[in-house]
Amino acid sequence: MSDLDDNDMEIISKSDMNREVSPQLDEQLITDIIKKDAYGKNTDLTLRPDKDGLTLAGNSQSLRGDFTRMRSRINPGNLNRELLIKASKIKGKAEGLTAVDATAGLGEDAFLLAAAGFSVRLYERDPVIAALLHDALSRAAAIPDLAAIVGRMELFETDSLTALPQLGFNPDVVLLDPMFPARQKSALIKKKFQLLQQLEQPCTDEDALLHAAIASAPYKIVIKRPLKGAWLADRKPDYSLKGKTIRYDCIVLTNSGREGGLVECTKQTQRMAER
Repeated sequence: MSDLDDNDMEIISKSDMNREVSPQLDEQLITDIIKKDAYGKNTDLTLRPDKDGLTLAGNSQSLRGDFTRMRSRINPGNLNRELLIKASKIKGKAEGLTAVDATAGLGEDAFLLAAAGFSVRLYERDPVIAALLHDALSRAAAIPDLAAIVGRMELFETDSLTALPQLGFNPDVVLLDPMFPARQKSALIKKKFQLLQQLEQPCTDEDALLHAAIASAPYKIVIKRPLKGAWLADRKPDYSLKGKTIRYDCIVLTNSGREGGLVECTKQTQRMAER
């Protein structure tokens, strides 16, 4: 999700490609960090552990991954009404579903998919955000009613642009949620996104991201966009599901596409996703 160059960060540990995030956080991560924001300005942020978990702080704000806050959303009645779950349904398949969250962030969308029964592989290239997400997963694994859900989530600290074409399997769903461009009225942006936007720039190579997702030959690509935002890489989706502030654009590939031909199927009706 991030497009920052390695030279734009200091005191941040780097990981090997396709390496799963280590259970032991790098000591360099538990320190003051200095990083340039999306506009090239130095931003002082602090990443420190406390009794509640790993916390990112800066500019009088703080951020921590916390899946316990999502309990109400994963209640069966609520979960099935989530737009993401509707958009990710695969007709005729209810078990053994697999998904790849190519821009994991703090993992909330992946958590919803896992709660719906998907086995989810998460990719996050920014080491600070990956550390926050790993910490949240570790804490949730010790909570009885969340353990089974996060047990279906596997986190990798690496760039999905490289990883997607080399998955070794064909996922049912690839989820793309590139960072939305920053708005001028920044006070309207949720606090957690204000901090995240200091770590990650908006996606600048939408074509590469979409092509990498297609190269993994999924059944469906689900793209999270602002309600009135442009299509990712100017690619018209087969159908979209719209909420109050966001929408999910869905691109469906045929079985022959999953075998490498990448031939698109005819349009699926929106009714299929809304059932």
